[in-house]
Amino acid sequence: MKFPQIYTLSQIATIINVDYVGAPDFPVLGMNEIHVVTSGDIVFVDHPKYYDAALNSTATVVLINKQVDCPEGKALLISDDPFRDFNKLTNYFMPFEKAIGTIAVSAKIGKNTIIQPNAFVGNNVSIGDNCLIHANVSIYDNTVIGNNVTVHSGTVLGADAFYYKNRPEHRDKLVSGGNVVIEDNVDIGALCTVDRGVTASTIIGAGTKMDNQVQIGHDTVIGKKCLFASQVGVAGCVVVEDEVILWGQVGVKSGITIAKGTEIFAQSGLGHSTDENKKYFGSPAVEARERFKEMAYIKQLPEIIKKLK
Repeated sequence: MKFPQIYTLSQIATIINVDYVGAPDFPVLGMNEIHVVTSGDIVFVDHPKYYDAALNSTATVVLINKQVDCPEGKALLISDDPFRDFNKLTNYFMPFEKAIGTIAVSAKIGKNTIIQPNAFVGNNVSIGDNCLIHANVSIYDNTVIGNNVTVHSGTVLGADAFYYKNRPEHRDKLVSGGNVVIEDNVDIGALCTVDRGVTASTIIGAGTKMDNQVQIGHDTVIGKKCLFASQVGVAGCVVVEDEVILWGQVGVKSGITIAKGTEIFAQSGLGHSTDENKKYFGSPAVEARERFKEMAYIKQLPEIIKKLK
């Protein structure tokens, strides 16, 4: 998430009421999670396991819960609860805006685009030309949709990220301030859900086609010309490269990369990154040829046991 203007370190510290280390006029351009930070961003860290990664990341401002040496060229925000204060910043720069109609006045809708009855189009949504949005689709605030996109009934674009911190008294939600971007020539089936990014965008690449009841987690980036069959579930922060095929009921772990041309057979559970143009099957998924060999060997076991008796 980039701020609408450059803020200073002291201004950010005032917003969340914390101490800081660095020049008061140190420039702050935005805030992001560690996997998408760029120079000028704030990143938060609240666990010793991740201190080094945050301090050595591209982010130039680190919101941290410990007094540490400040790396050269960076600044620190010292907080007793970085998770809470990161949420404060999200709410400050991207506050919830109540809808006052089923199609927001601020929404931009392109030429020859059809919005069927009972569809909801939120604030600052942008929809391109020649799109078809069917009845009962919900398009949350700040979603961006390209040209020639079809979205079928019951689909929700832009719901919050499934991201919680476990506290002794409850699970604390990380506020979502990102959005969803749907590129050109995408088809999305009925009852699909695409969650928005925490600070960045969840992206569905051009020419990708989704069957019904597909779930895409926050900050996942899907490439071009992918095919997702019914009941596929992709967790957050996954990178899916171009021309990937996920067949029915495939489940994908967070934080991995599915390489270009990968094909995952139905009902597989993928927990690791893949190699280009290979096929995978099983749970946990392995290369399909190896799994089929294993299955063939298992079928032979009764005959082998008989011979040993």
